[in-house]
Amino acid sequence: MTKAIQQYIDLYRQHAQTVAQHSADALNVLRSDALHVLESTAFPKKGEEDYEATDLTAAFAPDYGVNINRRAFSPDAMASFRCDVPNLSTCLYFFFNDIFAASRTAERNTPEGLVIESFAQAQERHPAILSQYLGKVANMQQPEVALNTLLAQDGILIYVPKGMVVEKPIQLVNIFNASMPLMAFRRLLVVLDEGAQAKLLACDHTQEATHAYLSSQVVEIVAKRGATFDYYDMEESNANTSRVASVFVKQDEGSNVLIDSITLLNGFTRNNYVVSIDGEHTETHLLGMAIASQRQHIDNHTHISHNAPNGHSHEMMKYVLRDQAVGAFSGRVLVSENCPHTEAYQGNRNIVASPSAKMYSKPQLEIYTDDVQCSHGSATGQLNEEALFYMQSRGVSHDEAKQLLMQAFMSDVIEGVRLPALKDRLHHLVEKRFRGQLSMCADCSGTRCGAKIEDV
Repeated sequence: MTKAIQQYIDLYRQHAQTVAQHSADALNVLRSDALHVLESTAFPKKGEEDYEATDLTAAFAPDYGVNINRRAFSPDAMASFRCDVPNLSTCLYFFFNDIFAASRTAERNTPEGLVIESFAQAQERHPAILSQYLGKVANMQQPEVALNTLLAQDGILIYVPKGMVVEKPIQLVNIFNASMPLMAFRRLLVVLDEGAQAKLLACDHTQEATHAYLSSQVVEIVAKRGATFDYYDMEESNANTSRVASVFVKQDEGSNVLIDSITLLNGFTRNNYVVSIDGEHTETHLLGMAIASQRQHIDNHTHISHNAPNGHSHEMMKYVLRDQAVGAFSGRVLVSENCPHTEAYQGNRNIVASPSAKMYSKPQLEIYTDDVQCSHGSATGQLNEEALFYMQSRGVSHDEAKQLLMQAFMSDVIEGVRLPALKDRLHHLVEKRFRGQLSMCADCSGTRCGAKIEDV
């Protein structure tokens, strides 16, 4: 056991009663298993399997503060944050550090029957849903998941009833803003009943850029028979913010799930996306793009398991790295026995735009059945010199030509977005990012993700 884990085990033992008092019963019953995992497991180190470029021990080693006593943050923090996607109206909710809050417009924008509430509220109003699904999809054997389970004191339940079509996207804005270094434990459970449809846009931002932060996130998504769900996971933080996030998806028969990972600004990021396809005739799209410069680090690990026949999955992850940035991708597609007529494609494409940037790529494809159509591939290179020369010969400057080519490289990933307003906004944000004009949230002037200041 490393010191990185021991410090949090000690913290839990000192405050176990306080943690339990502030938590839902469905979360408390998971803690003993989480503690057992942490006592017998170490965080993966750099160079180990699936962590070739990423050292989780180093990420958790600093002595971050933890909001054990659930100190309430000033509601003025809401009024200081502005977020907007033109032509997109959302059901807007917040995590302020790790405290759940609803916007003033949430009640009128959230349709009747749709459940969006904290675990504490759900324990009173929907205990059966919480106990049936919480902790059942996430892999507790991963130490980062076990740590989140041990110390998370609340979370958000999103439940979409059978047959409901949620027209407006749900938006969750995760904000760091504290007067000290802080670790936030964020937990999200999304359950779509049979035939339900919904879209969720989650945005990670850092307002107070002075201190170091670490976000520990676990997301569980259950898509029942015939359900359709989009999850847009976007990070715009800063160089002092670290994020370790794990997203687990369970798909039943006929479900359709889109996961889109978007990293525009960050410090250190490790994302795990794990999809278990347990029913026939499913459709799964796993898209991602990462833009990193200076000394940013972005590592995406994906695992798609086809456990039923007649499933279709499409995965494409793209990176553009500059300066001393480090990117990593480890992807595994598994086609289990007795799963014929599976179609699975996995791709990873990367541009290393400076000599000192580094990219690690490890695509994997495992097939244990016949009569399937599967492929995978990875390519890492520099910008096309012939294309650069052609554009310069027609009066485009060298820097402008590079920016245009990098924007074009990301276009097919952006085009996979199934929210037209968000798609247009991402084209704009990516352009600003490559031009070095994408500012931190502290400088936000009202052109971000989903709400106007008077609505918050």
